[in-house]
Amino acid sequence: MKIYQALLFFIWFTFIIAIPPYAMSKYGHADWLTPQFWLIFFFLSGLTLLVVASILIVRQMYPNMFSEAFMGSTAVKILACLIFVVVFLAKNKVNKYVFLGDFFYVYFLNTAFEVYILLRTLRHKILR
Repeated sequence: MKIYQALLFFIWFTFIIAIPPYAMSKYGHADWLTPQFWLIFFFLSGLTLLVVASILIVRQMYPNMFSEAFMGSTAVKILACLIFVVVFLAKNKVNKYVFLGDFFYVYFLNTAFEVYILLRTLRHKILR
């Protein structure tokens, strides 16, 4: 997968996963979202964008290092998310169940996107 294709797909994907929270806040279920939901959303989406771009750039420059780049960037993403959660919870008083739901909604969908890009990139060229 080329970098520009992945970036366009990422923009489309981010827009799609932003629709349900926007609809919930607009149509009366705002109590299901933390007040700083969009901060969480854009932080994790930006982090995912950096991870996807970095692994695709590494794949073009060093094809043999692709899996190591994927594992390393995923480890950095997990650590950045843990630091973000600790700082976010220290600064804000939120309902822990709502925060967990909001955080894992964005985190797992972005992780699924990363795995999809990985699978699309590693697919054998004959099968395409």
